[in-house]
Amino acid sequence: MMNTPRTITLAFTGASGMPYGIRLLEMLLANGNHVYLLYSQAAQIVAQQEMKLTLSSRAKETEGFFSQRFKTAEGQLRVFGREEWFAPVASGSNPADSMVICPCTMGTLAAIAAGLGQKLIERAADVMLKENHKLILVPREMPFSAIHLENMQKLVRCGAVILPANPGFYHHPKSVQDLVDFVVARILDHLGVAHFLVPRWGAENL
Repeated sequence: MMNTPRTITLAFTGASGMPYGIRLLEMLLANGNHVYLLYSQAAQIVAQQEMKLTLSSRAKETEGFFSQRFKTAEGQLRVFGREEWFAPVASGSNPADSMVICPCTMGTLAAIAAGLGQKLIERAADVMLKENHKLILVPREMPFSAIHLENMQKLVRCGAVILPANPGFYHHPKSVQDLVDFVVARILDHLGVAHFLVPRWGAENL
């Protein structure tokens, strides 16, 4: 798979599954993509609980932290606060190539399905749909209620990709990281980003 650097909006919300989001951020940046990062207040709590990771309420602090951690090029990563309505992601006149919400809460999914844009994450997702750009939602909730499924069905009809964080086991995972990488690999596949995180089905070393 050829890797053509592009601009991708990545959003973290308050669902469990922050390791997926952080690993995805790492891989997107490692492949030379430009990333617009957004995160909710609930995501800050989940990041601390699941990874002992502090996502500052000051966007520039988080931008500096991840830029240093993942050794990014200047300007490769931009982090926006929840009320930065002049961010590029808020307008269809300057949309990213794709957007991923990982992990995605059922509340965020419902708001997008209802066309609400009261928060920057929801507005950015709405921009993706109306501009016919790829939107990937990665829920971890289980089981799904009828309301959850109806909202997902509505979004799929609008062009979104629903990619639940359900790892496979045919690659014989030996660690939690292997399970995380499986899900992240599927997201990268849908974004068209090259990776070698897991062997392909049918590969000799599977």
